[in-house]
Amino acid sequence: MTDKQTAGIGKGTPGPGRPRGTPNRATVEFREAVTRVLEDNSENMGRWLTLVAEGDGTDKGQPDPAKALDLLAKLAEFAAPKLSRAEVTGDGGGPIQQAMTVTFKKPDGTAS
Repeated sequence: MTDKQTAGIGKGTPGPGRPRGTPNRATVEFREAVTRVLEDNSENMGRWLTLVAEGDGTDKGQPDPAKALDLLAKLAEFAAPKLSRAEVTGDGGGPIQQAMTVTFKKPDGTAS
C-alpha cells in the first residue's frame, strides 16, 4: 500500500481544509473589495446611471435606458443576492396532497 492509500485519500474521506460551504479567501477578499468600491461611490451611482440612461451629449454617449436598467440590476445583486428557485413536489414528483379534517362542536363543547 502507498502512503495515500493508508491515509484514506481518494476514498471519500475528507482531508484537511476549510469546512464545506465556507468561501475561499480570494472570494471573500473580492466581495469585500467590490463592497468598498460600491460604498465609496454610492453618491456617484445615481449620476452614472442617469448618464447612461440619458446619454452624455457626445457621439459615444448615446442614451441607453435599457443598459442603465441592466447595470442597476447587476448592482442590486450585491445588495440583495438572487434567490434560488426551488420546486416543491409531492411523492413521486407529483403534486403535494393535502388533507383537512373539520370538526364542528356544539356550544356545550360536544361534537355534532
